[in-house]
Amino acid sequence: MNAITPISAPVEEVLDFLIVGAGISGIGMAVHLTKDCPGKRYAILDRRDQLGGTWDLFRYPGIRSDSDMHTLGFSFAPWKHEKSIADAPAILEYLNSITDEYGLRPNMRFGLKVVSADWDSATARWTVVTEDNAGKQGHVLTRFLFLGAGYYDYDNPYDADFPGRKDFKGQIVHPQFWPDDLDYQGKKVVVIGSGATAVTVTPAMAHSGAGHVTMLQRTPTWMVSRPAKDRFANTLRKFLPEKVAYAITRAKNIFLQDLTFKRARSAPEKVKEFLEKQLKAQLGPKYSAADFTPPYNPWEQRLCLVPDADFFEAIKAGTASVLTDQIEKFDKTGILLKSGQHLDADIIVTATGLKLAVAGKIAVSVDGAPVDFSKRFYYRNCMFSNVPNLAAVFGYLNASWTLRVDIIGDYLTRLLNQMDAIHAQAAVPVMREGQEPEEDDIFDFSSGYIQRGKHMMPRNAASLPWRLNQDYRQDRQDMRQAPLDDGVIEFRRVRETVDA
Repeated sequence: MNAITPISAPVEEVLDFLIVGAGISGIGMAVHLTKDCPGKRYAILDRRDQLGGTWDLFRYPGIRSDSDMHTLGFSFAPWKHEKSIADAPAILEYLNSITDEYGLRPNMRFGLKVVSADWDSATARWTVVTEDNAGKQGHVLTRFLFLGAGYYDYDNPYDADFPGRKDFKGQIVHPQFWPDDLDYQGKKVVVIGSGATAVTVTPAMAHSGAGHVTMLQRTPTWMVSRPAKDRFANTLRKFLPEKVAYAITRAKNIFLQDLTFKRARSAPEKVKEFLEKQLKAQLGPKYSAADFTPPYNPWEQRLCLVPDADFFEAIKAGTASVLTDQIEKFDKTGILLKSGQHLDADIIVTATGLKLAVAGKIAVSVDGAPVDFSKRFYYRNCMFSNVPNLAAVFGYLNASWTLRVDIIGDYLTRLLNQMDAIHAQAAVPVMREGQEPEEDDIFDFSSGYIQRGKHMMPRNAASLPWRLNQDYRQDRQDMRQAPLDDGVIEFRRVRETVDA
């Protein structure tokens, strides 16, 4: 066993459970703890000054969910707004109301960045090092560590290094760091990208005063339009109790999401026909196959949701346009394209995507030995081979993020209660050397952020339990019904050496 670095500062808290991140994942986990493990001492740490995570960080025009809130919402908290495709302020209101309803706020610690976490096998506890905004370090001891800080790098987005950037005399903005005082009224804007952010920010800027917004894409993205208001949900709410209406709508939407994804994988040409037919109907004479037909099948990347056809309406109104080309370089007045065309611009928005980060960039170690997550296998969608008492959330690629949070919260609280019942302090998904299972690439999406970050992601087996699965309905059944003591996870008991 490697020597543990001695604690050089006082321990601020000794906890049963520590949650990193006060966004959707952290709040969801905290509610499951509150409901199902009411005696546990827990805290939520977040480097930001308020809750919300992604929905507090991003401030670009039009920011909204790209999933319906009946599945992006929690199973235990009905979504009550009329719009099911919600903007960031409505989502933050939802998270704040849940925080107050379940009394989570006293357990939240803001302005604290988690720097490192080391597991000590002798005491079966994590020593977590934090750092405040002034750089002062602190220490927390916890029995269990939950990483709910998301899947991307908060500090460094992916920003393609376009030639000539320094020559451009206008303003360059990345959506992850949107300036509060950006004035785009009457100006020519070029949005580089074709993903959910570009498809959101383009119509939002076009409808709120930009002179003209051009979405410049290297390759098109499959898009689908749907109303922002869910008529089915809103009708049910008139006749049924809130929770019942929500549960029915949620089940319906989960079924349709699953059906659409599996249909896209089994009969891609049929789904292409459906999407193309809708695009032609929405855009009319403005439809261009070159700009709206991707070189990949639907759901090889996430479908881009266009609520109330706002993106298409901006194109038809002439306030926005789509151009498919490649960038030669930036120059003083805009962008020179490889086709020879020049795009004049006052503002360039680089909606070029995110950069993946594993474990919130926290230096995780076990008995002083660093954990390389790219060499560990996922276990039951949230834990990792040979890493004790640690879980993390990576949401679904083909469905709403929160669906994973809910089933993980259910599973982990069952696990904690089982550990208490048998007086175990540690739970370790054990994979012995030479017994590694057959691997499978569950990250087979062609999205740029996935492909750029695959090398750092944990490994996946072809079958459960060593897998971050992509089938919510199967996962829900497995994580509820599979025995906790499954012959893989090992429960350990140690002598207490830290005063509780």
